[in-house]
Amino acid sequence: MKIAIAGTGYVGLSNAVVLAQHHEVVALDINPAKVELINQRRSPIVDPELSHYLATNNLDLRATTDPAEAYTDAQWIVIATPTDYDTENNFFDTSSVEAVLADVAAINPAATVVIKSTVPVGYTARLREQHPDLSILFSPEFLREGRALHDNLHPSRIIVGDTGPAGRQFADLLLEGAIDKDAPVLLTDATEAEAIKLFANTYLAMRVAYFNELDTYAATRGLDTRQIIEGVGLDPRIGSHYNNPSFGYGGYCLPKDTRQLLANYGDVPQTLITAIVDANTTRMDFIAADIASDHPRRVGIYRLIMKAGSDNFRASSIQGVMSRLQARGIEIIIYEPALEEDSFQGCHVYSDLDQFVTASDLIIANRRDDHLQDLAGDKVYSRDIYQRD
Repeated sequence: MKIAIAGTGYVGLSNAVVLAQHHEVVALDINPAKVELINQRRSPIVDPELSHYLATNNLDLRATTDPAEAYTDAQWIVIATPTDYDTENNFFDTSSVEAVLADVAAINPAATVVIKSTVPVGYTARLREQHPDLSILFSPEFLREGRALHDNLHPSRIIVGDTGPAGRQFADLLLEGAIDKDAPVLLTDATEAEAIKLFANTYLAMRVAYFNELDTYAATRGLDTRQIIEGVGLDPRIGSHYNNPSFGYGGYCLPKDTRQLLANYGDVPQTLITAIVDANTTRMDFIAADIASDHPRRVGIYRLIMKAGSDNFRASSIQGVMSRLQARGIEIIIYEPALEEDSFQGCHVYSDLDQFVTASDLIIANRRDDHLQDLAGDKVYSRDIYQRD
């Protein structure tokens, strides 16, 4: 069976590898460099397991920039293109999804289309009205950056927004490629599946915000954050997971998904969703003010990435803190080995860690790692307790 995947980010490429274990998969991307890397069996994104599978496993996988090559004769076409949040319209920018659908309608309208991109609630139903001749499903993705393939091989759950035979068939395709065959499978209507995705990510953002505000309280009152978190986590209803303080939630999903869910509420009464969105801004404001209170002359930013094990800079909370410090007139320098440029947003980028440490009055790190362990505590500012999450 031929399956086409539109988009080779975390979602698209991890799904392509899972499906290519048993089927012919053609991955489509507009970036020729990414296509070349995939065809060389090299991962264009940081994900150790994904890199290992591409290099060593027998996969029926190739990549192309040609839509006709990808879509012709495919029985399934999976859309995993970016849907960034448009702050002017207060909605996801779904133009990439619509562009794929237009190509599918012209090249292979008999294929079943599965949207993996995150979309507004009600979006798939509207597409079905606009494209009555196409079969369109929605299936939300639940994965972590840096562990995308792992989370598809060992799925916590599989949800498909279609209660008919097509929904069951697609769920079976995902289970076929998974290592854990006993993952729960839930078939829902498309709009409910869209809501599941946004509510799940907003809950995660709420949990991040909760423990961050606990940490803000402890820091302001001179209390031991770790002791409070460990005591709170002993309640089995709360648990000791996903509780590590940070500078705020960031990355591909949580910032945009919380704002999209808030936009979907419209006239529906709510206060909590607004608070979750606002809490992230409040946290970054606090972190910046706390750092500035020591009057550092030059602050070093240790890594721009959203979290450890990721190469994603987008919407990382440390950049929000950085911009706030710059607005206060504090000089910023950066250590980020994933950057090839020697400057970023007007700040000098160091490739040598020792030089960066020497040049910094204070180093701030959203997540500490072994490279910072030997530095004195007053040299590094971080709210990271557990070196995870």
